[in-house]
Amino acid sequence: MIKRLSKHGNSLALVIDRGVLDLLKIDARTPLEITTDGELLLISPVRDAARQARFRRALAAANKKYGPMLQRLAKAE
Repeated sequence: MIKRLSKHGNSLALVIDRGVLDLLKIDARTPLEITTDGELLLISPVRDAARQARFRRALAAANKKYGPMLQRLAKAE
């Protein structure tokens, strides 16, 4: 998707399509974190700490259970 910035007072605004907002479950009240690596602009919804902790535990469990198999698959040609 290619977007252009819109003039908004003395600033510029990025309009996010409703479908993307619905997919990410964000609305006008959702806090967004904006970061950059110097070349890319990354915009992501801020999620609560408890949810992040649950995700990290689930990811660690999946990596423990399936990590070796996924590594073998990645090395296979």
